[in-house]
Amino acid sequence: MIYEVKGSNEIKKIFADWQETMVWSCIQGVMGHLYADSAQNPKSAMAILGDFCFFAGEPNTELVAYKPEWCRQDFIIMTAFSAEWFALIEAAYGEKAKKVSRFSIKKESDVFDKYKLYALSEAVSDKFTLRMIDREIFDFCKKHDWCRDFVSLYADYDEYQSLGLGIVALKNGEPVSGASSYSSYRGGIEIEIDTKEEYRRQGLATACGARLILECLKRGIYPSWDAQNRWSVALAEKLGYHFSHEYIAYEINGYGTI
Repeated sequence: MIYEVKGSNEIKKIFADWQETMVWSCIQGVMGHLYADSAQNPKSAMAILGDFCFFAGEPNTELVAYKPEWCRQDFIIMTAFSAEWFALIEAAYGEKAKKVSRFSIKKESDVFDKYKLYALSEAVSDKFTLRMIDREIFDFCKKHDWCRDFVSLYADYDEYQSLGLGIVALKNGEPVSGASSYSSYRGGIEIEIDTKEEYRRQGLATACGARLILECLKRGIYPSWDAQNRWSVALAEKLGYHFSHEYIAYEINGYGTI
């Protein structure tokens, strides 16, 4: 049996080694869901938030194969700390599981150069304007694939305004690039950043990222960054972050169908 659980002391111990803010979001009860092999004495646990699923504790086949009833998505990214968990993922999903590398960025609160970030945020063509994500832009992002993840985990604008934070670059009044909170936890956000394909390589992602970090620092919250690829690592380093390590994840196409 698999049980939905809260962030109890037992669950916290199972995830004790994780420095992943989406896991923290689930444990804190801010966003996401937690599942375990037992409600009273869990040995294995899963945290699921948005497109991400994290496993910890004793490797458990039933947990790897479990898809919550509320979850309608067919794609998810799974990761864990051990080869035993990876073997279970591969066995459960076979060709539906694509092994990929992702890149962890260090969480350091005192590394940001505000003057450099301000300069980067201003270094864009006057054809573009940077603007905070307000209700109008929130609704725009909900309707467009390229920027939906800027706001997709928030039920509505009121929740986003309370928990999230974001910046977009506008051209002729329409967003073409942005940096926003993919998710939120107590004390910070996990950054999502993207640009419409035809507007890339113009410094817009850098400018939006820099402005978002400045806004986070102003509010006393931490702008966490996890990189999908080497380009994201390079951008993070340009903004003041430092690379930590490469790790394994699995992109599952056909989640819940094994």
